[in-house]
Amino acid sequence: MTVRFECTTHTALPLRELFDRSRSIDAHKASMAASREEAVAGITSGLISLGEEVTWRAWHFGLPLRMTSRITEMDIPRCFVDEQVKGPFRRFRHIHEFSEDTAGTVMVDRIEFQAPFGVLGRAAEKLVLAGYLRKLIEERNRYLTIGGNGTKQG
Repeated sequence: MTVRFECTTHTALPLRELFDRSRSIDAHKASMAASREEAVAGITSGLISLGEEVTWRAWHFGLPLRMTSRITEMDIPRCFVDEQVKGPFRRFRHIHEFSEDTAGTVMVDRIEFQAPFGVLGRAAEKLVLAGYLRKLIEERNRYLTIGGNGTKQG
């Protein structure tokens, strides 16, 4: 069963700046320091672009995990999509959308995934994984919206 959820973030940051922060390998690593995420193969620093891959190593639920994602769509600076090509999920797709509003930029993250665990996975997808992934996305987005002066923007 596919689980879907979305997170919406409003910020005063300019659209292009937030778009680039969102595809920054370095910003992602910093935002996920608590889970010790590291880019270990593919694009390991800088901005990831269409067709490029990154392999992440991290600790989640007390377990070391590896996941390789590829940027499968990109419409600069409005949208990009990353999808798991190898890793712990049966399927994982993350759509990043950006638009301007009167206060700055709106970023919408749309996540779709399937756990790898069969019947137990269906319950875990809804009860555990969706909440856990939402929290990770929200933490990442809080980090991305911090301005250069160390204060939250928007």
